[in-house]
Amino acid sequence: MKEKGKVWALLPLLVFILVYLGTSIVAKDFYAISVIVPFLIAAMVALIMNRKVKFEDKIQTFCKGAGNADVILMILIFILAGAFAEVAKSMGAVDSTVNFGLSVLPTSVIVPGIFVIACFIALSVGTSMGTIVALVPIAMGISEKTGIAIAIVVGAVVSGAMFGDNLSIISDTTIAATRTQGCEMRDKFKMNFKIVLPAAIATALCFMFITRGTIIPEMGSYEYSFVKILPYIGVLITALAGVNVIFVLMGGVVLASIIGLSYGSFDLVGLFNSISTGISGMSELIIISLIIAGTVELIKNNGGIDFILSKGLSSFKTRRGAEFGIATLVSLVDICTANNTIAIVTVGPIAKNISDEFELEPKRIAGIMDMFACVFQGLIPYGAQLISASGLAMISPFAIMQYLIYPYLMAVCAIVSIFIYWEKNKDRNKIVK
Repeated sequence: MKEKGKVWALLPLLVFILVYLGTSIVAKDFYAISVIVPFLIAAMVALIMNRKVKFEDKIQTFCKGAGNADVILMILIFILAGAFAEVAKSMGAVDSTVNFGLSVLPTSVIVPGIFVIACFIALSVGTSMGTIVALVPIAMGISEKTGIAIAIVVGAVVSGAMFGDNLSIISDTTIAATRTQGCEMRDKFKMNFKIVLPAAIATALCFMFITRGTIIPEMGSYEYSFVKILPYIGVLITALAGVNVIFVLMGGVVLASIIGLSYGSFDLVGLFNSISTGISGMSELIIISLIIAGTVELIKNNGGIDFILSKGLSSFKTRRGAEFGIATLVSLVDICTANNTIAIVTVGPIAKNISDEFELEPKRIAGIMDMFACVFQGLIPYGAQLISASGLAMISPFAIMQYLIYPYLMAVCAIVSIFIYWEKNKDRNKIVK
């Protein structure tokens, strides 16, 4: 490395954290304001800094970062993912998926089954929030009919939602993690799946043990259309088959549109409105991605990234240490922002530089960022997932936290997997000079 970098170049990041945390603490709500404002303030600070460089040149540097090919591609994927999710939802895919799962689910394993249904729905729709909103009301009904504590059933829903949030091909976190690291979604999925599958199986068994001996009556019949589930299945299969994600999502939108129009779920105007709504729902994330990319480019140009790397090279003595360093960084940012996607988008460029310096596999870094960001996003009581779940169920977030078995086990599996991987690759886990 040519230079050790400059610590003052990291000032914009510090400004963002202070503004966001300060506002959230004063408002007693981490979602009182959009993170766009703190990031915009941080960008303005980055533009004002370093008077040795002309303001016009700094603007060009900002635009260069925001207009990076990977950033634009990530935004395009966000747009298509939002359109697909909303069209599929509007034509009844979510309702059919939920009802199908409840129809085939044996009443003897109702809570583990709810966890599995939540896993599949989140995996299909790519959003933990959508899964929670769809299933928590059902979880409340199950609790009322069976006498099982509402916190247990809601804990199963949130656990499954975080499973899908981490793995889904169209999840914001997966898109951000893979695009910032320059790897294929399929490769990241396969690696992640092997790590978290034991956690998912153990979670289902734990819920089965917790609810053992409960006498559960028949839950009744649920109407569903298997045809309406096909867009989710199609997207998942084609993505894992290695089809370009742009074609995957475009195909998903087309298939969901055809089914919706055929079943009368919406007319052409309704279809276009659904697509528009889905894209609009991604607008904040798109704006944030552009601001962060431009700001990080300025920080990099001022020597901030070089400073982080030089500190990392002196602190991390092994490649395993570097992976744990990235895991810690994304975890801390998620705890501070209460948004796992923002955490990944923020840490992604820095993680990429560390990854390149330590010659780490992009799919591993993408997976590590996604896992640890989702672990803490699913556990923090002020996160959107627990706030929405507790609000719908009318119980405290802390009552649910003790039953968030999957996020806890995912953390264990993620940590153990890093240790095991580098134990098997001791020859590569040497001191980086």
